[in-house]
Amino acid sequence: MGRTVTVSVPASSANLGPGFDCMAAALGLWLHVEVEETGTFAVEHDLPLPADRENAIVQAFERLRPADGITFRVRTEIPLAGGLGSSATAIVAGLAAAAALDGGSTEPEALLPLAVDLEGHPDNVTAALLGGFVLTDGTWTVRISPPPGLEAVFVVPDEAVRTAAARAVLPQHVPLEDATANVAWGASLAVGLERGDLDIVAHSLRDVLHQPHRAALFPRSSELIDDCTELGAIGATVSGAGPTVMLWTRAEDAAGVLEAARERTAGWASVLHAPFVGDGARVTVGVSD
Repeated sequence: MGRTVTVSVPASSANLGPGFDCMAAALGLWLHVEVEETGTFAVEHDLPLPADRENAIVQAFERLRPADGITFRVRTEIPLAGGLGSSATAIVAGLAAAAALDGGSTEPEALLPLAVDLEGHPDNVTAALLGGFVLTDGTWTVRISPPPGLEAVFVVPDEAVRTAAARAVLPQHVPLEDATANVAWGASLAVGLERGDLDIVAHSLRDVLHQPHRAALFPRSSELIDDCTELGAIGATVSGAGPTVMLWTRAEDAAGVLEAARERTAGWASVLHAPFVGDGARVTVGVSD
């Protein structure tokens, strides 16, 4: 009998408007990975992803131990491209599975440095490990539990935009007044989330550092952000590098926002509802028959 490890990791949305590269939220869409000592290396899934050692889960796993003799079984609820942290979930799942098989720590503080190194930025992997809303500089993290009554609707365009392209359009220098504005909005967003004051949250979902510069890459997404209140949302932000849009909504309005977004984006995007979640990665260890 071989050991098995099951890991479930939440999706995430990064930046949250003013929190470029330092804020993210965990979402109720999950990657599930079962890792079993079968004596045979295999990657089993029905996804458009590598089924060999080029798979991101396997690559993260092998940062801690070889994958020889290990079978990986993967299923996911997360769109694979578009800004919902799919690469971060793969990294966290691979690291957590390897650590658990070796009897090592799967606590966030043990896995986070490796996850940040593999991902290249701290926001998504931190949310995936800790759950909730996170503010992080890569070495220090503040976590905020999701406030009651706040939910999200996601518009995921059919046409993806590569993260490298979204990074390439960002300026290397920004005006002082733009930096100051984003600092103020980011601080007030954190306060609004901590207090559960959705009026403050709605006021703070602004940005001048990254979203305006990326607007030409996904014009329909950008128009949706401008028109978000017409759909019933309290605000909208680009999820990660885009082109996915997160429509922030009061819980009682979520169904209406979902329907309005589907009507508005019919033919060019899929729309889904996802709650913010307080749980991060979950790890279970067992023995197969």
